[in-house]
Amino acid sequence: MARVKIDNYAVADAPRLGVRGWLRWIWRQVTSMRIALILLLLLALAAIPGSVLPQWPQQPGETKAFIDNNAVIGPVLDKLGFLDVFGSAWFTAIYVLLFASLIGCIVPRAIAHYKAMRAPVPAVPSSFARYEPSGREETDVDAATAIERARKELRPRAGWLGALTGYRIRVDERVVRDGAATTSDGKERRELAMTADMGHIRELGNLIFHISLVFVLIAVGAGTLLTYRGQAIIVEGRTFTNAAVAYDTFSHGSGFDPADLQPFTVKLDGLDAVFEDNGRPKEFTAHVTLQEPGKDATQKDVQVNRPLQVDGAKMYLQGNGYAPVFTYTDGDGNVAFQGPVVFLPQDQVYTSTGVVKVPDVTSGEQIGLKGTLLPTEVTKPGGSVSIHPDPGNPVIYFTAYTGDLGLDDGVPQNAYQLDESQLSPVRGDDGQPFVFGITLGDTVTLPDGLGTISFDALPRFAAMDLRADPSLPWLLAASISMLVGLAISLFATRRRIWLVAPMDTPTTVVEAAALAPSHDGGVEAALDRALAATSGRVPDADEEDE
Repeated sequence: MARVKIDNYAVADAPRLGVRGWLRWIWRQVTSMRIALILLLLLALAAIPGSVLPQWPQQPGETKAFIDNNAVIGPVLDKLGFLDVFGSAWFTAIYVLLFASLIGCIVPRAIAHYKAMRAPVPAVPSSFARYEPSGREETDVDAATAIERARKELRPRAGWLGALTGYRIRVDERVVRDGAATTSDGKERRELAMTADMGHIRELGNLIFHISLVFVLIAVGAGTLLTYRGQAIIVEGRTFTNAAVAYDTFSHGSGFDPADLQPFTVKLDGLDAVFEDNGRPKEFTAHVTLQEPGKDATQKDVQVNRPLQVDGAKMYLQGNGYAPVFTYTDGDGNVAFQGPVVFLPQDQVYTSTGVVKVPDVTSGEQIGLKGTLLPTEVTKPGGSVSIHPDPGNPVIYFTAYTGDLGLDDGVPQNAYQLDESQLSPVRGDDGQPFVFGITLGDTVTLPDGLGTISFDALPRFAAMDLRADPSLPWLLAASISMLVGLAISLFATRRRIWLVAPMDTPTTVVEAAALAPSHDGGVEAALDRALAATSGRVPDADEEDE
């Protein structure tokens, strides 16, 4: 270490940290509790954009629309990772640093706690003058008997569990701490000193809380990697196969391979929808047949709060509606379309909208039909409306279009909307767009020789949501453990009780004191019970030791 001279004073140069010193300094900063709290706050703040803004992995369509609708800020947010928050480099960096900080805090504290548990019980201090509460008790038994009575009253426990939850006892024989050190005949004056120590469980609860927090973060990270979720619509009488391509939307973590999906099938046998007279929903039950590989088919009922358990996942009934069946015959007399079309409910009386796309006509332009379903139609001065969700008088009003549906461009389309950018409305004899109503069982002929469409049936559909997250049981266990650790650290207390009894005296006067935090309301009662036990009297207050 070099020295420099400033104003006639020799001042030592500060040593250079070097690479090793800087790394040690950085590690100490990262593993400090202050930094851990800051990182935990940053993680919570960083997760906010992931719940507010659309995210590429879960909502690719909405994310693309968000970028298109926000030409300035959208691409910037996308480039900075705000549209894929949980997969961004900066979120991962906060996550990893929080792990390192928590582990760096926990390991030294765990080692220190283990050493403290194995360390001997501290001896009795030489003076009780500065300790409160304190007390004295006169007894007619010798010091050994008095101390043994106090020891039994405090109920020490053996083993590591006793070291955590009960008192650890230490009894020493020592020279008297004050006053004359010898008797009149020259012998040393001696006394028995007992220490009752408890409270290691408080620090253990603190460690349990922080360790559980680490496991919560691990479980959340594992869940993000291994989870998968898919939504599918199943029409009555039809079967759904558990494959990624069969879902309407499917998302999964980077650690899950969609090829690992179990190929079970779910057939929707029927859907019971019960409504009150005013149209308020009362109960929905989907009756399904589940067929798992290598097992017999089983009938199951799926309700809103009673999901179907299958392949380690849960399939929820998320919604329902109508999927009317149509047959479209083109102008050349060929059936160009036949099957159910999902109409999505728009209000509580199940006024629903949907589209029929007919790209495979024999000749001429493609056909598109945009419709509105009224399950129970009534005519009012303002027009036709539905008054109840049940199909009391189902009518569908269609607007017909011709042109290019855009299905041959290879660009994904919304199955429930009609892209009118390359379509023209079909016009009636009056030159106005052709709008027509069709009832169940009817057939309507389109103008200009475009063919006919028939309304054949009105089955229901069930919107199913499959969710699988193998980390949920671990996350639950870690969360419960966090609460247990927090409760222990908050309500357990650290306490020491000391008793001193002089030996070889006609009358034994036991002195006692205690050391405990101010919130420990039970320490006075514990001290009084220990003193009362030495003389056999009844304690002043029969309080439970906290």
